Amino acid sequence: QVQLLESGGGLVQPGGSLKLACVVSENIFNFNAVGWHRQAPGNERDFVASINVGGKTQYTDAVKDRFTISRDGVKKTVYLQMNNLKPEDTTVYYCTANILNKRYWGQGTQVTVST
Repeated sequence: QVQLLESGGGLVQPGGSLKLACVVSENIFNFNAVGWHRQAPGNERDFVASINVGGKTQYTDAVKDRFTISRDGVKKTVYLQMNNLKPEDTTVYYCTANILNKRYWGQGTQVTVST
């Protein structure tokens, strides 16, 4: 069973930075893409960013130029560097890994942007 374990969430002031990490139990290049979603209370999980097996990255418009997704194959880890954080970025962030038509999810890590 594929497991994804996120870390790096926390409380940060507006304009601050956080770096999320997601350790995957398998070789990340086994997946078509790995990435991040987020879910605010009462909302569905929304796409944030992804990186495919070829290294192509995608971002939702709300985080372009502020967030950067990267990966380390040796460490089987996916990162999300989040800069210039805004209060509206406050939510739970989930790591995801896609293979064919299946998506695996981590347990989530809370990010809170507040004074």
